[in-house]
Amino acid sequence: MSLLTKTMSLAAAAAMAVTLMSRASSAEDGTGQQLYPLFTYRTGPYAPSFIPFGAGNIDYLRYINEVEGGVDGVKILVQECETAYTIERGIECYERYKNGYNGALTAAIYPHSSGLDVALTDKARIDKIPIVSPGGGQNIATDGRVFPYQYPLVFDYWSEAQIIVDYIAQQAGGYDKLKGLKIATLYHDSGYGRDTIEPLGILAKKYGFEDIQIPVPHPGEQQQTQWQQIRRASADWVFLRGWGVMTPVAIKTAARVGFPADRIIGDIWSGSEDDAHPAGAAAKGYLAVSVFPPGTNYGILKTLKENILDKGKSDLKDNSKFGTVYYNYGVIQAITFVEALRTGHKKFGNRPLTAAEGPWALEHLDIDQKRIAELGAEGLISALKTSIDNHKGETIAAKIIQWNGQSWDTRTDWIKADASLFADVIKAKAAAYAKEKGIQPRVATN
Repeated sequence: MSLLTKTMSLAAAAAMAVTLMSRASSAEDGTGQQLYPLFTYRTGPYAPSFIPFGAGNIDYLRYINEVEGGVDGVKILVQECETAYTIERGIECYERYKNGYNGALTAAIYPHSSGLDVALTDKARIDKIPIVSPGGGQNIATDGRVFPYQYPLVFDYWSEAQIIVDYIAQQAGGYDKLKGLKIATLYHDSGYGRDTIEPLGILAKKYGFEDIQIPVPHPGEQQQTQWQQIRRASADWVFLRGWGVMTPVAIKTAARVGFPADRIIGDIWSGSEDDAHPAGAAAKGYLAVSVFPPGTNYGILKTLKENILDKGKSDLKDNSKFGTVYYNYGVIQAITFVEALRTGHKKFGNRPLTAAEGPWALEHLDIDQKRIAELGAEGLISALKTSIDNHKGETIAAKIIQWNGQSWDTRTDWIKADASLFADVIKAKAAAYAKEKGIQPRVATN
């Protein structure tokens, strides 16, 4: 989710059928293959963030198909469906591919949109289709007893709020030093942006800091009023939950009002190269949360360069985007899909999984440190272990990175969120949702 440079022509919005072996035919027989519906936004205001992300996704899956011969011998059929990052078109894509495509089976759908994840909640439950949103899912869906078809894997915004506060506490000299500090959250005025209001309120009560919440209307091209408010409040830190053009505008406006960049910490969707570069010199020192660490010095990135990029097979048109935050995010997301398939194969056999089998695979993921090393992803991803009770993962962690004027430097190792801190609140919310919808929570089984 990042960088609104300029709206691309909707005339270019033709949905593109993509397979990992060839883009030539949208009617390819998919029998015996596993479908991966790739919800794209190559057009529309957020296209610049999708382009490297989509390339990372496609490049990793192409590597799996062409070099490893598929996932346990099962090839992956990728079909693009253009959403232009709108809910309406996203739902159309979901309807198009929820039951598979030309013989290829759907085991899970990755919507690539926090808003679409929410919009599909009831549909997914009725259709029994797993919806997977790494880094952008609903925290309430952590409780898989109530949400059997939604998977906010890897990260969530409540954990992010906690990690931000933990980092500020480290800089202040301890949690006791948070008392009296003023932390302002400048947020995109959307469901995504508002999702940290409640956890920050809980944390402010716990630690005694002043919680200042300031919305920015979409798309965020004017922020002078908000930053004047931040200065008047004498905020010590700003948590920037931007999206698209909002982020570089925020950084530049902060500089104009004299707020230091090294006291601004961006959300995971405000921490890409395309967020920092447009802000120019004002961005130097800017901090961000990183769940998708940038860089090319990871084993899997070296493998992709050798086998995909250097052989001219990459989906990237601009190789300078290789190893950027969003490219690496695409690789990480593809890893979760492939590892879910491997997990499912251990129970159901080496064949395409159905939507009925997808939930079991996603609930039994165990990407431990040994597996991370085997993948060549040490430092790129943290351990991921799921269960019926926990659709997010037992260990939620992120790094803090800092912009040096040209690229990102890593400031910390993985900072782990305390899963117990919000556990009771999440379960209470899930229970209330279950009561409202007449859902009988599941019990764990094998």
